[in-house]
Amino acid sequence: MKKQFIVIGLGRFGSSVAKNLYKLGYEVMAVDKNEDIVQDIANEVTHAVQVDATDENSLKALGIRNFDVAVITIGENIQASIMITLMVKELGIKYIISKAKNELHAKVLEKIGADRVVLPERDMGVRVAHNLASSNIMDYIELSPEYSIMEICPVEDWYGKSLQELSLRSKFGLNIIAIKSDSSVNVNPLAEDIITHGSVLVAVGSEKDIAKIGRGFNR
Repeated sequence: MKKQFIVIGLGRFGSSVAKNLYKLGYEVMAVDKNEDIVQDIANEVTHAVQVDATDENSLKALGIRNFDVAVITIGENIQASIMITLMVKELGIKYIISKAKNELHAKVLEKIGADRVVLPERDMGVRVAHNLASSNIMDYIELSPEYSIMEICPVEDWYGKSLQELSLRSKFGLNIIAIKSDSSVNVNPLAEDIITHGSVLVAVGSEKDIAKIGRGFNR
């Protein structure tokens, strides 16, 4: 059975989340108190409903317990964001993702039961900074304050060499978890796998190791 998502708050971020989840094949209910916004998104999600989500009875009427994931993207109105997150938690939703405006807001959301808190502007800033720091880091996802996953474009000297020959773990502290090419993804690659032109390495590393990569690749 497909996961069911409810997205509460249809600003630019919330609308993008709702539309893309629907494109990926999930059932999505999009909720906002603005009728015009709800009408605009109606054809791009499973259901679009105009509701004031700060009203507990309205949330109950939506059958919120039936959803697997609630995505609460009301970042600007901090009071409403906290109130809705708390009510959704108390109403028994299985997994809650909440958008925060700042670090303090994020801490409060975590304390009251959000399973994951996102700060889109901060997260995008981190990704852009790492991409700028090293032209070889193509993408970057923070797993925790200590560790991240990154996509790395190999330098020319790596072509034709195996992972064992490159010794990326000892040199850079990187654990290679996949090798992507135009036609396939090699998950859990072996030490003898060869890096070719067009390969993209998917690696896990610490923040300290990432800084080391930027310095090492740009020398």
